[in-house]
Amino acid sequence: MAAVMAIGIITQGVVTNYFGSEYISGFGKLLSIFNISLWIAFLFSLILSIQSNQFRSIHYENPINRFGIGTWIAATSICSILIYRNFPGWISLVTYITIINSILWITYMVISIFALRDICRLKFTNKVHGILLLTTVSTQSLVLLLNTIYKGDMILYISISLVLTGIGFYFVCVAFILKRYLQNFKNINIEEEWKNTNCILHGAVSITGLACIFTNVVQESIITLIWVVSATIFLIVELVEIFRLIKRVKRFGLSKGIFIYDVTQWSRLFTFGMFYTFTFRSYFGTGLLSQIQSFVIQIGVWLILSLIIFEFILSIKGIVMNHKLSHVRLRG
Repeated sequence: MAAVMAIGIITQGVVTNYFGSEYISGFGKLLSIFNISLWIAFLFSLILSIQSNQFRSIHYENPINRFGIGTWIAATSICSILIYRNFPGWISLVTYITIINSILWITYMVISIFALRDICRLKFTNKVHGILLLTTVSTQSLVLLLNTIYKGDMILYISISLVLTGIGFYFVCVAFILKRYLQNFKNINIEEEWKNTNCILHGAVSITGLACIFTNVVQESIITLIWVVSATIFLIVELVEIFRLIKRVKRFGLSKGIFIYDVTQWSRLFTFGMFYTFTFRSYFGTGLLSQIQSFVIQIGVWLILSLIIFEFILSIKGIVMNHKLSHVRLRG
C-alpha cells in the first residue's frame, strides 16, 4: 500500500500542482486509474491472506507490523481523493468508501494503542522505527479526505480533533523511536539498523501541515512554523540517509548497496511527495523562506520524478529476480 500512497501523492500533489490540472488532465487520469487499480489489487491480496489464514502472521502477530495497517487507511484516503477529483460520476462511491475508511481508522487507533503497550511489555522498544508514525499519517490523511468531499462546521470540529490526535500520536511515537536510537547511539550499525521508514519522521510533519491548511482555520504563521520544522527534520533525516548510503556502498558495493529493491523504499517517495505538496501549498511568495520554498518547488519536482522512475526500474528488476528464483526452486 505504500506504493499506492507514493504514486497517489505524486499524481495529485506533485505533478498536478506543478504542471497544472488543465494541462495534464488526461495523463493525470491515467495515473489515477493505474493507482486505483493497484489499490484494488492490494485489497484482493488482503482478502487472499485472510482466506489462507496468513493475515494474522503477516499483519498482526508482530506488534510493530500492526502499524503497517495505517498504509491501508492513507492509501484509501488518497485513492478516494483521486476518484473525487478525476471521476465526478463516482462521487457517491467515495462517500461510502470514506465511511468504511473512518471505521477502519477507529479500529486502527485501538490496535495501535494496544500495539504500543505490547511493544513495551514484550521489550520490542529496541526494534521500533518510523512505521509507528503511520498513526499520524493515516489520521491526517483522513483529514485531507474529509475536507476534500465535505464542508461544514461538523467536519471542521472533527478535523481539528483528528489533527490534534495525529499530533499526539506523533510525539508519543517519536519518543519511542528516539529512545531506540539514542540509547545505543555509539554502537549503532547504521547500515542495518536505520530503516527506510524513518523518513516518515518528516513525512508525518508535512502531512500534518497540509491537513492544517485543508482545515482553513490555522494561521499562516503557524503553517510557516510547521514547514520550518518539517524542512529541518527532512534535512536531518536525509543527511543520515546519505551517510547510510555511503556506508552501505562501502560495505556491500553499488549493486547491493543501492540497486536493490525494498518495498519500504516507497515510503521515502511518499514523504518526498508529501513534503513537496506541503511546500507548494504553504508557499506565500515573500521573504527569504519563500525563496527556499521556490527552490524546492522548482527542483523537487524533477528529483521526485527521477526517483519514482528509478523505483519502478528497481521494482521490475525485483519482480523478475523473484520470478527466476521461484522458477529455479520449482525445477529443483
